Amino acid sequence: MAKILVTGSHGTLGRPLVAQLEANGHEVWQCDLQHHPEERFIRADVSSYRQVERVFEQDYDYVYHLAAEFGRINGEEYYDTLWQTNVIGTRNILEFQKKKGFKLIFASSSEIYGEAQEAILDEDLPATKTIVQHNDYALTKWVNEVQVMNFEKRYGVPVMRLRFFNAYGPGEYYHNYRSVVCLFAYRALHNQPYQVFEGYHRVFMYIDDFIPTLARACDRFVPGEVVNIGGTEYRSVKELSDLILAATGADPRIVEYLPEDKHNTVNKRPDISKARRLFGHNPTVPLEVGIPKTIEWMAGVYGARLPKRAVGGREALRCVS
Repeated sequence: MAKILVTGSHGTLGRPLVAQLEANGHEVWQCDLQHHPEERFIRADVSSYRQVERVFEQDYDYVYHLAAEFGRINGEEYYDTLWQTNVIGTRNILEFQKKKGFKLIFASSSEIYGEAQEAILDEDLPATKTIVQHNDYALTKWVNEVQVMNFEKRYGVPVMRLRFFNAYGPGEYYHNYRSVVCLFAYRALHNQPYQVFEGYHRVFMYIDDFIPTLARACDRFVPGEVVNIGGTEYRSVKELSDLILAATGADPRIVEYLPEDKHNTVNKRPDISKARRLFGHNPTVPLEVGIPKTIEWMAGVYGARLPKRAVGGREALRCVS
């Protein structure tokens, strides 16, 4: 059993990761922005050195650094908070790693691949080609990786960088800066308009396929490694939207179709062979299964009504409130 700290422990990924690590037998400590009643929880803003200092009054074997400002549009509109949290916050964690010697698992993003035009994005690509990141969120996550590499070179600290690709599923609460699945699902449930950029493709990964892999990273830690963690379903954003419209029964006219998103990459498809080899990563849940599960959870949270479905040969109205 290891003693593990998770920063950003009450985020969409942090909550299920903490639960999975505890189920795996580890002693898990948590750090997040707001007060929470858990016994092993310490409130801290990672961009505040003084507050982070309290978190590291004790020692840990591993630290999962998930705490970050997330999202492209969020990063454009709240760029000051984004840079403070992501860049200063990560530097603070690295400073304490240098002092304490714990193993660090850093949560990076597929956004670091920027405008790369390769059909398959492998982990070595940023080291072999010049890549331009085209939004502030992507820039901060790449700066974080450079920060990590500099500390590895200068101080020999043990770090794994994990690049996440479009995880979705129950547990992601809506606001205007959330991931594409959450945005589409919430707005479709409430018949609110949203935009779909045609010709854009992504690889989607259901959260139940992702969290066990993420939790195994500490058990199979390899210092210096960088690993893509994503799904296998390469689908268009329009296909995703069509599945959500069907599952919610929303009026298709709420969708506006557009040709270009100036802040975003057209296609992103990762090579996940390293995640398979190192962590036993094996995504199996297709969108046709994951999307209805996600929408059912969201309907329960927000009291939305789902359409009639055939159950046992009869029509049943599914209403979760």
